[in-house]
Amino acid sequence: MLLVVDVGNTNTVLGVYRGEELVHHWRVQTERGRTADEHGIMLGQLMHYAGVDRQSIRGSIISSVVPPMEHTWTKTCEGYLGHTPIVVGKDAKVDMPVLYETPSEVGADRLVNAIAGWARHKRPMVIVDFGTATTFDAISGEGAYLGGAISPGVIVASEALYRSASKLPRVEIARPRNVIGSTTVDAIQSGLLYGYTGLVTGIVERMKEELGPNTVVIATGGLARFIAKEATCIDEVDDLLTLTGLRLIFEATELGN
Repeated sequence: MLLVVDVGNTNTVLGVYRGEELVHHWRVQTERGRTADEHGIMLGQLMHYAGVDRQSIRGSIISSVVPPMEHTWTKTCEGYLGHTPIVVGKDAKVDMPVLYETPSEVGADRLVNAIAGWARHKRPMVIVDFGTATTFDAISGEGAYLGGAISPGVIVASEALYRSASKLPRVEIARPRNVIGSTTVDAIQSGLLYGYTGLVTGIVERMKEELGPNTVVIATGGLARFIAKEATCIDEVDDLLTLTGLRLIFEATELGN
């Protein structure tokens, strides 16, 4: 079986594949201060309760936007799984033309998502990833990564509002009772949900004007389903798109060796 690890700024998503089947996946908080041993213990516990035999993991691949965590997770895999993992951008090159002016600036997760989306649709697309940042990635009809847009994530915006405005409370990210909020909590929730719905719709529609009418829009990330219920520009939601991309890159790398 294969272990895939997607390290984000806020959360780390892990998955175990048997062939093309994702048999288990977990979302945990990214803790920069955790040691390789602490990650190993956590990983062992997750696998134990899911009934996954650690000895059955024959390979692993890591994508990280937190550089120090690449080393930590590499040591975890070496110490607790008995093999050295593939690291996207270091050991595994993404088989997709990157037309960014400085390709190395593109986050590994964005390229992994692009690989997964292109493998599925092979047509122009926009991938919207709702994470710590909300990212928009454009892929051409020829399968080239063109670039995109980056905005603060929903939770980041909510926390910034709480910290910067003395009288505004911290709120749960949830659908408000009405667009016109009758309480401060409702008003903030309305601003977050419908504000981000408008942001997503506006950016996606402008990108589609450049990419063409055949463009498909995929949403992924922890809050994808929350926003997609309101943003009609989104064609499909795949919470685990990055894990699929990691599996595909691992398979391509193994075939190339």
